[in-house]
Amino acid sequence: MTQLLSPDAFEKIRPYHDDEVAGVLDRLAHDREFLDAITRYRLPRLSRHAPWLARRLAAFALQRQMRGVASVADFQSHIAAYMRRMLATTTDAFTVEGIDKLDPERAYLFIGNHRDIALDPAFVNYALYQAGRNTVRIAIGDNLLQKPFVTDLMRLNKSFIVPRSAKGKRAMLAAYQTLSSYIRHSITVDNHPVWLAQREGRAKDGIDRADAAIVKMLTMARRQEDKHADFAEAIRELRLVPVSISYEYDPCDLQKARELYAVHTEGRYEKVEFEDIRSIVAGITGYKGRIKLTFGTPLEGDFATPDAVAEEIDRQVLAGYHLFPSHYLALEASGLAPDLVDLSEVTAADRQRFEARLATVPEHLRAWWLAQYANPVLNRAGRIETE
Repeated sequence: MTQLLSPDAFEKIRPYHDDEVAGVLDRLAHDREFLDAITRYRLPRLSRHAPWLARRLAAFALQRQMRGVASVADFQSHIAAYMRRMLATTTDAFTVEGIDKLDPERAYLFIGNHRDIALDPAFVNYALYQAGRNTVRIAIGDNLLQKPFVTDLMRLNKSFIVPRSAKGKRAMLAAYQTLSSYIRHSITVDNHPVWLAQREGRAKDGIDRADAAIVKMLTMARRQEDKHADFAEAIRELRLVPVSISYEYDPCDLQKARELYAVHTEGRYEKVEFEDIRSIVAGITGYKGRIKLTFGTPLEGDFATPDAVAEEIDRQVLAGYHLFPSHYLALEASGLAPDLVDLSEVTAADRQRFEARLATVPEHLRAWWLAQYANPVLNRAGRIETE
């Protein structure tokens, strides 16, 4: 029987430990690219005319703000303050359901639908933090870690790295075995919660569907330890909990519509450099309306296959997904499935807000923009064909 990997095997992918925090913060305070990124956002005029001075001011402000931060928990307390400010300025409401039904002493593998690169796990973390529970270790693709300072910031915030750029089947297999072992180690040994998206990449078309290949990856560590391991038991020990997040408005909806249109008309979409980083900033700073986060129940059944697990994740995600006025108004505007349009809770203000937002969308992108909001209604009703 193969032994579980030692914690040292996770060195390259794991989040930072408390004893590494001070050194990472000092490195960030002297990282020219990071300081330039801050000044372009916070001190745009000064960064253009006197970049050296803007960097010095940013470094001083960062060191002052991070004074006394000696642990990951300290760092996340600062993030919580930013989250409160962001909620107050870019949302109308944030509600959480189902967290009280989960054992506060047990770690869970939260597997959620994915709409925003940074905010989906951030809202899960904020809900846990507000409930006095341990925050999650966050799975993040290495394609997003395009700069050393981005890697540092993510790993400070308990992110671990998902390998998407490994070359060759053997290297990819080894990378995913390590990833599977790390997730299993987090849940079963460290008793530390984890967040993972239900499929690679955001659901840009508004259709939430779990990928069975991810479920298969999650059981690799157990099968590596014991090739005769029972699949259902391998799933049960991970304590998977589906999580639904629903945004009334997506700050990146127009960009997603452009991408969907390009794929439809040209067969592909080419991202510009650092586009994902800009999407993260847009998601954080853009208007989101109301947000609903729903925690499901642990998967404890006798699941025989990855497909069966994926189906249960889909069932819970769709059941917990909240349909806002924006979803029904988009379905109405699209002309699809008029029998599913429910305007009973749509106010005049809701319609005015929706129509004002739609008016800013170029004509050739409107069908793709509307689909992002209409598809959740169709998906819940079983009106979208499976792949």
